[in-house]
Amino acid sequence: MSVSALGYVALNVSDMDGWLDLVTSVFGMQVLPRQDSEAVDLRIDDHHHRFSLYPSKEDSVAAIGWEVSSADDLDDLVKKLTAYGIEVTAASSAQCDERKVRNMVRFIDPTCDMQVELFYSPQIEEIPFCPSKAISGYNTGKLGLGHIVYFVDDYQKSSQFYQEVLGFSISDYIVWDEKEKDATFFHCNPRHHSLAIMPPFGDLESGMMGHIMIEAQSLDDVGRAYDIVRDKNIPLMLEMGKHTNDLTHSFYLFTPSGFAIEYGYGGRLIDDATWEVRSYDSPKLWGHKMPEG
Repeated sequence: MSVSALGYVALNVSDMDGWLDLVTSVFGMQVLPRQDSEAVDLRIDDHHHRFSLYPSKEDSVAAIGWEVSSADDLDDLVKKLTAYGIEVTAASSAQCDERKVRNMVRFIDPTCDMQVELFYSPQIEEIPFCPSKAISGYNTGKLGLGHIVYFVDDYQKSSQFYQEVLGFSISDYIVWDEKEKDATFFHCNPRHHSLAIMPPFGDLESGMMGHIMIEAQSLDDVGRAYDIVRDKNIPLMLEMGKHTNDLTHSFYLFTPSGFAIEYGYGGRLIDDATWEVRSYDSPKLWGHKMPEG
């Protein structure tokens, strides 16, 4: 009776051309133009898509899609959300078809005002994923798309909501830069974290996306992508490095929408039977430096 994986992310983007160049040249995603609109879907595995891009005058998160394992789990979560005081709307057949899922409900996340979609039974494609460049692929499957990090209003209330209502478990914490930065990491399957939240700081406000992480099947894929990013002068948020908590080797680049994508390899997995929650005083073991200039 909880979410089981991060399923997809839908984005409103003001620079569609910039996005398409980024996802094809750096990440090797497969672009699926829609016949009935200017929106595009992006494929990275056997699911019909994991990202949707909608042309817009402003950049924002259109929806975050969380997968559940069954129709019964979806019904149970709707009951828990309703009891929590959240208005839940059943998706239309057209909306389910757009997302390529069997069934779906929608609500506004009370912690950050983002549109959330809970769904089950995503469409799995018969034809294999066809990357736009030579890559080994992505570590998805039951681990889901990857992870997302964003900023929330009430940090403690948010943590309680994700655990008690949506069924996430805490993986660990990182508090650094003299406690200015504080992050809580949550898992819903063996991936170390599918979600992390942070309180606002500096110019970063509640409801803003920090980054989306996608995990490669090969460290070489990450390294080659890093070379492409440097050759194309795509702005980096953080250079190559390794995290303390999930042990991922990764780098962060800025998207045309302003938030970052983390591209990594080698994230650790969690066994709930033996996992012990820890608190770290730094997000990095090495690297992950902010670029000079």
